[in-house]
Amino acid sequence: MRFDRDVPVVVIGSGQAGLAVSYYLRRFDLVAGQDFVVLDRGPDAGGAWQHRWPSLRLGSAHRVHDLPGMAELDLSFDTAARDVPARDIVADYYRRYEEHFQLHVERPVTVRSVVNSGADLVVHTDRGSIGTRFVVNATGTWGAPFIPHYPGVMDFAGRHLHTADYVSAEDFRDKNVIVVGGGTSAIGFMLELEGVASGLTWVARRPIDWLDSEQLDVEGAAEAVAAQDRAARAGQALPSIVSGTGVPKTRRIAAGIHRGLLVAKPMFSVLEPGGARWADGSVVPADAIIWATGFRPELRHLAPLKLREAAGGVTVGSGASWTDPRIFLAGYGPQASTIGASRAGRTIARQIMALL
Repeated sequence: MRFDRDVPVVVIGSGQAGLAVSYYLRRFDLVAGQDFVVLDRGPDAGGAWQHRWPSLRLGSAHRVHDLPGMAELDLSFDTAARDVPARDIVADYYRRYEEHFQLHVERPVTVRSVVNSGADLVVHTDRGSIGTRFVVNATGTWGAPFIPHYPGVMDFAGRHLHTADYVSAEDFRDKNVIVVGGGTSAIGFMLELEGVASGLTWVARRPIDWLDSEQLDVEGAAEAVAAQDRAARAGQALPSIVSGTGVPKTRRIAAGIHRGLLVAKPMFSVLEPGGARWADGSVVPADAIIWATGFRPELRHLAPLKLREAAGGVTVGSGASWTDPRIFLAGYGPQASTIGASRAGRTIARQIMALL
């Protein structure tokens, strides 16, 4: 099979997982652009964060952990400004990180497929094909938003949008809005839309597990990560993180609960042209539905390798595919958090070096 260049390792994605792996590859004296290449489809640094809505602040989102080696740049997300868009801070820090460690990220490059070529692999992109021995897939989930199916979803005459499509609360001024989801994004939308939307209803597929603290329960978080790891090792579809961790009651959230804003209704039974209907016959009018229903791992470009199991997931342990030892999945399952992705970077880089 013909290809345009040959590089031992290809890293797909330059969010926290891809950057962490790349950092440790550099620590092992591999040279970016020669021994490995980092491909990213985004127009700029920042991974998925560059696409998040302008009003999102670091203090209101899940904690962003520092990348390995970030202290060398005298940077930390713990001390970053809380009064500017989170996407701007993350993009700036990641850009400086890439430059400092000479990662030479190639962008925008869209990976279309990864296919077999004898004992090796070929990565087909919109800028040509790359022959390689190993692929580190660090594409995350932002490109694969998940919207569950409900009866009547095609009949709804209003606007459907997912978290990935959200831009501004002003887009919903004087509109009737239903927010679907039980995580921090749904809660954030409710707080932003209060006083802007003329009607606002929050629904969730399961009761909200509120934590009587302002910080995530360490034990609960550890179990949620363990559940992700068990599912990944079994090749099962990955469970929701928030279902295992619960939602801490920050002061802002507690105030929203107290005034009756953050009280979730159970899921509606059917969507109608003008809104949603519940099993008891009650109807809520809606001009728009915001689906804050999460994401799935973005793995479509790996489909030719047939990694997906019948149980719905990919069998992965310690960041490595158990089906194909040439494939590593950084940021998948238990590594999806920013701290998990950073730790996985070292593990994956060590395995690659042992095989090179």
